[in-house]
Amino acid sequence: MPELPEAEVVRRQLDAALRGATIEHVWIGRKDIIRQGRESLSWYSGTRLVDVRRHGKSVTLICERGEEKRFIIVELGMTGLLLFARESVPSDKHVHVVMKLVNGRQPELRYWNARRFGRLHLLEREAWMAYQQRRFGPDPLKVTKAEFVTLIKSCRGRVKALLLNQRRLAGIGNIYANETLFRSGIHPHTRGRHLSKRKIGLLFDEMQATLVQAIHAGGSSIQSFVAPDGNPGQFQEHHRVYQKTGALCPNGCHARIRRVVTERSSFFCPTCQKR
Repeated sequence: MPELPEAEVVRRQLDAALRGATIEHVWIGRKDIIRQGRESLSWYSGTRLVDVRRHGKSVTLICERGEEKRFIIVELGMTGLLLFARESVPSDKHVHVVMKLVNGRQPELRYWNARRFGRLHLLEREAWMAYQQRRFGPDPLKVTKAEFVTLIKSCRGRVKALLLNQRRLAGIGNIYANETLFRSGIHPHTRGRHLSKRKIGLLFDEMQATLVQAIHAGGSSIQSFVAPDGNPGQFQEHHRVYQKTGALCPNGCHARIRRVVTERSSFFCPTCQKR
């Protein structure tokens, strides 16, 4: 948490509220929160925010000064939040960045992260392009079905592990991997290369449908996630297996959801998701 749907909810709200705004000042509470480019921080004061993009689970603010563009990559990590209003902040001591803004719909943007697994990167264009190529596989909502079939067929390991590998497919975490595999009727330990093209096609369709539904519901608020406007997501109300150990299978097969721990906890129906 947050995963692709939550990051996309953040991106859309930031784009709607801040595109065209000027960054007046950037306050940094912890120097180590900036992984790259700390020496260029002063460049961003007075720049115009011209676009907001998402790559996997990260959000990028694109800033412009004259004809030059630079990029602020915000890694949300496990607990990271981008918030407009101070009233939405769970605890002031975990606010690590505050951007003062003018000419936008919001006067401030805060980066809050209790566990500090997330970081900021301040990058010029070439470094930004290299960062994307190094860190991210194709986006699950942009990859074609043919590309997805090739990707899964090349997988000698467990299909769930591939879904979680950000360098192979960027944006899916444990919540949406579990939900997608259940809706596809695929056991999380199934080897990708053992799946038929028809089954992979179903996995592709369910993956995209699940992600789109989650975005429309504002994402999943399992622990601390809220959108920049302070509102929690609602997709957790539609989870079918995630963290539902012992519950009856929602497909009506009368089996109960099981949990098995490998690298991450997997939740599945032993009847509907046979290995």
